[in-house]
Amino acid sequence: MTWRDLMCGEVRPEHAGKRLVLAGWVDTRRDHGGLVFVDLRDRTGICQLVINPERAPEAAEAAHAVRNEFLLRAEGDVAPRVPEAVNPSLPTGEVELQVDRLEIVSRCPPLPFQLDEEGVDETLRLRYRWLDLRRPKMQRNIELRARLVSTIRRVMEGDGFLDIQTPLLFKPTPEGARDFIVPSRLQQGRFFALPQSPQILKQLLVVGGFDRYYQIAICFRDEDLRADRVQEITQLDVEMAFPDQEFLFGLMERMCAEVWRDCSGEEVETPFQRMTHAEAQARYGSDKPDLRFDLPIEDATAATRGSQFGVFANAACVRFLRAPKAFSRAELERLEAFAKEWGAKGLAYLVFAEDGEVRSPIAKFLSGEELALFRSEPGSTALFGADEPAMVARVLGALRLLLGRELQLVDESAWRFVWVTDFPMFEWDEEGGRWKAVHHPFTRPAPGSEAFIGTDPGAATALAYDLVVNGIEIGGGSFRIHEPGLQAQVFAALELTEGEQRRKFGFLLEALSMGAPPHGGIAFGIERMLMALCREPNLRDMIAFPKNQAGVDPMSGAPSEVEEELLEELGIQLRTQPE
Repeated sequence: MTWRDLMCGEVRPEHAGKRLVLAGWVDTRRDHGGLVFVDLRDRTGICQLVINPERAPEAAEAAHAVRNEFLLRAEGDVAPRVPEAVNPSLPTGEVELQVDRLEIVSRCPPLPFQLDEEGVDETLRLRYRWLDLRRPKMQRNIELRARLVSTIRRVMEGDGFLDIQTPLLFKPTPEGARDFIVPSRLQQGRFFALPQSPQILKQLLVVGGFDRYYQIAICFRDEDLRADRVQEITQLDVEMAFPDQEFLFGLMERMCAEVWRDCSGEEVETPFQRMTHAEAQARYGSDKPDLRFDLPIEDATAATRGSQFGVFANAACVRFLRAPKAFSRAELERLEAFAKEWGAKGLAYLVFAEDGEVRSPIAKFLSGEELALFRSEPGSTALFGADEPAMVARVLGALRLLLGRELQLVDESAWRFVWVTDFPMFEWDEEGGRWKAVHHPFTRPAPGSEAFIGTDPGAATALAYDLVVNGIEIGGGSFRIHEPGLQAQVFAALELTEGEQRRKFGFLLEALSMGAPPHGGIAFGIERMLMALCREPNLRDMIAFPKNQAGVDPMSGAPSEVEEELLEELGIQLRTQPE
């Protein structure tokens, strides 16, 4: 190449004595009066440039004008550093480039923030995303993303899965989140939707005879945002005919093991642990349990049916945590406030002091058998939830995670994968006053659950599963319904009339009536996998150009207004929002 012979981070002791051309950004510049040292950086790393006015006076003159983030092209000889100047923390730390020619390719004004500055406001980082992307963390994240996708492709194609692209303009279909709607100029008054996932399309591919499909698919969901949720996501989408759960789980475990090996250098143990959704909720208060610490939720419902403490005796569910600390009154008040934030009416407790004394206002209402059941090691506290099962799981699950962090119980070096299986098929939507699908309306009921669909939807379980690592849900899928009659029953349970079924899903029901094979699959969130791999809490730092929490791109200003002429062309009239 005419611009450079090597990347900055590739220079090694074996290149000593060779003449090289390097190009990159100025990471730091140190002017020692005569000698000027420049750390030249690209995505592979840093190489030190030495500009000596006695060796190269023109290069030295140019070097005095250099500032951080200038783009330079330097030509010179690679030389070993003197022993006291060796930098063992850099792969290039044993050598330097003694510069003869220095060209300023591009200049940079004073920066809105320094690349090594901590705590920079996210909006500012997103406004100048091209600068933010130069930071080592972002360089690592985006490079890991590319490596992760490459590994996924190798594994999927090695098992005979075909990479098939599906359209981005499709029919609006209810899948859980709001659709992004796209107007049609040629068909005024009609709209496409950007896909929330290729769910129906991948089912149709299998019906069409492609028995093993995968895609690295972009998906769009118009939903409220948070640290682990954005409006544009990328997912590994997988579907297969004649699905076998053991094969699918084994393939996904092998894919994860190879991704973790390639991207982190770490080995993960397979096969992964499995537990049912009911067990996950009862023992960990979550359908995405973090198993890096041993603090299970225990059940005391049966043991407290005859309790003198009315809150326990009359509650539908009583469960508790054994925290390995004797909390003070102030700490217990803080924990109770936290529990109330999650919906609890209060937080009963038993503190077991170091001397064995029990400290609690409810102890006098509990029998000796009850106290014996709850008793823990000296210097510990039992924390109780008493309410409906879902509320108890919600409160104690959140409390468990809080205690895991604050008491430093979490093994931060561990990778704990778990399959969560046997999800409920439906859940009650209080706001809508109707049943809704837990995963999506195409999920197959578990054997024996078909009878509940029309009579007791809440009792039906599904052939659905999630893969969780360290408390992060990275993948989820199910077996699908391939019989049009059964699919119509599920739609009816979701209160879709026959007319609505035909209007929204008529093409799917028709396809299922034409020799559809049994099929199923899974989807993995690429950004969520990266969050786990990088141990990063912010999903937006896994994406090159994300929107902020308001769904706005501070860099470009999108979404932006469009000209009136374009709206007229599309047949759209904007309605002014009342102030």
